[in-house]
Amino acid sequence: MTDKKTATEPNDLGRYFIERANAGDVDGLVALYEPDAVLAFPPGNLARGHAEIRAVYEQFVAAAPVLSPGSQHPALVTGDLALTATTLTDGDVIVEIARRQPDGTWLWAADQPTLAT
Repeated sequence: MTDKKTATEPNDLGRYFIERANAGDVDGLVALYEPDAVLAFPPGNLARGHAEIRAVYEQFVAAAPVLSPGSQHPALVTGDLALTATTLTDGDVIVEIARRQPDGTWLWAADQPTLAT
């Protein structure tokens, strides 16, 4: 089911996350991360690498959430790193660090999806 679109801009990752999560596409969600990425979710937990991130998203999509896009902020890019952030409708803020890959696409290296305002 994995959507083959790749992120050509850092903020593409957030849009693809919403699409893939709503579709229940665990493989597609994991594909948004570098192989050794870190995901701080659920709050208080830390998942490292694709295998642990996959386990988090298997549980996440099993709950069948329906996600809505929040207000995505312009990415702050320096060299091959980008800070991406989205403010959700409930006021929570999602913050990620993306890295430009050798082929020019972007993947998340670190994801903090529940940073309260």
